[in-house]
Amino acid sequence: MIDIHCHILPGIDDGAQSMEDSITMAKQAAKEGIDIIIATPHLNHQYNNRKQSILEKVDALNLVLEKEGVGVKIFPGQEPRIYGEIIEDYEKDEIQTLNCSRYVFIEFPSNHVPRYSEKLLFDIQVKGLTPVIVHPERNSELMEHPDVLYNLIEKGALTQVTASSLCGYFGKKIQTFSEQLIEANLTHFIASDAHNVVNRAFKMVEAMDLIESEYGMDYVYMFKENAELLVKNKNIMKEIPERIKKKKRFLFF
Repeated sequence: MIDIHCHILPGIDDGAQSMEDSITMAKQAAKEGIDIIIATPHLNHQYNNRKQSILEKVDALNLVLEKEGVGVKIFPGQEPRIYGEIIEDYEKDEIQTLNCSRYVFIEFPSNHVPRYSEKLLFDIQVKGLTPVIVHPERNSELMEHPDVLYNLIEKGALTQVTASSLCGYFGKKIQTFSEQLIEANLTHFIASDAHNVVNRAFKMVEAMDLIESEYGMDYVYMFKENAELLVKNKNIMKEIPERIKKKKRFLFF
C-alpha cells in the first residue's frame, strides 16, 4: 500500500521530531502494509521546506531505514499552503511535486477557501500540473458550502481525504463529511497525513476496512490504485463528481 501524505521527515515541521521518531513511524507503517510513503513536509508561514532540502532529507532517511532493515521506501513530496506566488516558486524549482510527478498538493486554511483559489488552481493546471486539495473534509467553509469544492473538482482539481477523518478521530461532523465526499465522487485519494504514532497515526488499514464495509471492495481498489498511478505519474481513475445534497431539516410544532 502507498501513503501519499505523511510528515515523516525528522525535525522539520510538526511531524516526526527526530530520526528515532521517523524510524518508529516507518515501522508502524510497515505493520499496516504500507511499503511506500511520500514525505510531504509543510510549506507555510511557519515552515519553509523547499524542494532541494526535502530531496536531501528523503535521501538521508532512506539510507537510515535501509540500514535499520525497515521495508519502507520514502519518496519526496511537499504540502504547500495555498499562496499567490506558488507558480513562480515552482518555476524557481522550489516546489516539490509528489514523487516528482505532475501532481502537487495544495492545502487550504482550515476555516476558509481564499477567493483567488479557483483562478490559481486553473493557472496551476495551465502549467501542466494537477492540484490535489488535501483534507478538504476538515475545512469549515467547504463543510458549510460543499458546492465550492464541487466546482473546483469540476474544473480539474483532485482531493485527498485523511484516513483518520473517515474513521472518526476528528469528530462525527468531519467523519460524516468525509463519507459524503466519497459518496459524491468528490475525493480521489485516501492518505494518512500521519504526524506521529500516538495521536496522529496512519489508520490506513482501519480506513480501508471501513470503506470496504460501507462501499465495497471496488472503492478500496480505486483508492489504492490511484495512489499507485500518482506515484507513476499516470492518469488516475475518477468518477463523475456529484453535488452533495444538504438534508432538509423538519420543524415540528
